Amino acid sequence: MSDSTPLTSNQPIPPNPGQVILINKPLRWTSFDVVKKLKFAIKAKKIGHAGTLDPLATGLLILCTEKMTKQIDTYQAQEKEYTGKLVLGKTTPSIDLETEFDAEYPTDHITVEKIHEAAQKLTGEIQQIPPIFSAIRIDGKRAYHKARKGKTEADLEIKPRTVLISAFEITEIQLPEVSFRIVCSKGTYIRSMVRDFGQLLDSGAYMSELCRTRIGEFRLENAQSIEDFINLHKKDV
Repeated sequence: MSDSTPLTSNQPIPPNPGQVILINKPLRWTSFDVVKKLKFAIKAKKIGHAGTLDPLATGLLILCTEKMTKQIDTYQAQEKEYTGKLVLGKTTPSIDLETEFDAEYPTDHITVEKIHEAAQKLTGEIQQIPPIFSAIRIDGKRAYHKARKGKTEADLEIKPRTVLISAFEITEIQLPEVSFRIVCSKGTYIRSMVRDFGQLLDSGAYMSELCRTRIGEFRLENAQSIEDFINLHKKDV
């Protein structure tokens, strides 16, 4: 029987092995929004993503379908790379623009040398406290649920975690804005790095832009927009 012989009713249908999909997540979409959109578009029985991106972040999101969902933990554990921009002198409870400004700090004392020194101090194996606006669980509930009810970091005991920052490169300085590239291990919160960066400079900081450019060997330049992926899938059906 040749490979082109059509299946008959007596022949088993081969299981769908699934696929790994690289998506460039758009701004203001949650990672779950992307999962839900693609699950409906490709009629997947099982689909999940390998590493959450905040709604105000863009960039590489890996999705796995069917049997490939077994690889999600493997992809989540891989090294990640981000580019972004932070702004010194102000803070927000969420450390990004999801929430309103809650404090202002001086920046006149900040120099280029101090900025590079702060980045160096946040390089290597460091202890990091996740932001209160995050999906970590505290007493069985997501931290961001508590934060949205008015709880602060002082109200909650969020345990620090050890993460590895392989690179914290300052790519441009236009005070109060500082652009950066970070290469880090699983479990790193870039917003926490921004918060700690501001504190090291005796000031405050919030994140204004963030893009995930790499997960392991998977790169953003190989990802598709949601629209392009769906349109291509329709042509293949």
